Amino acid sequence: MTTAVSAPIAAGTWTIDQAHSAVAFSVKHLMVSKVRGNFETFSGTITIAEDGTPSVQAEIDVTSITTGNDQRDGHIKSADFFDAEQFPKATFVSTGVAPKGDDYVLTGDFTLKGVTKPIELALEFNGTNAGMGQGAVAGFEASTVINRKDFGIDIEMPLEGGGVVVGEKVTITLEIEALQPA
Repeated sequence: MTTAVSAPIAAGTWTIDQAHSAVAFSVKHLMVSKVRGNFETFSGTITIAEDGTPSVQAEIDVTSITTGNDQRDGHIKSADFFDAEQFPKATFVSTGVAPKGDDYVLTGDFTLKGVTKPIELALEFNGTNAGMGQGAVAGFEASTVINRKDFGIDIEMPLEGGGVVVGEKVTITLEIEALQPA
C-alpha cells in the first residue's frame, strides 16, 4: 500500500460500528431532482500499523438498499442496475491515504457489480473519543462521485423531452464511527 500519511489514531484494528455509521447515495432523477438512499448492511475495518500506516477494507450488502420505495428498491436490485442476485456485495480496499489541506484523500479499489475501478474519497477525520466503556471510537466522513456506467450499470431510460430518468453520476457519502475494542 502506498501512503503519504501517518494515521492520527492509535495502532490496531478499528471496526466500523454499523449502529453509529451510515452509507448513503444520491443520484439525479428525471434531470431535476435527486433520489437518495442508504445501505442498511455494511461492515469494515480500519487497520493502523505500528508505523501509523492506515489501511481500510469494507463491504456493502447491496441487497440492503433502501430508498423509501419498495418498487424502486426491487428495480435497483435487478439485473438492470446492481444484479444483486449475482453480485450481492460491493467492496472497497484502500491503496493509500494522503493529506489534502486539513483533510485527506483516501484512494482504493472499489468493486461493484463485478467491476473493480480505482476511486478517490474526500476524507475528513472527526477525531477520537475514549468511548463509553467498550473501547475508543474514531469518527470519519468521506464522499466520492462515481459514474455508474464505469461499473456496468449502463441502463438507458431516455425521457421524451430529452435527458434520462437516472443520471450517470452517483454521490456516495459515508459517515463512519469505528471502534477499537478495549
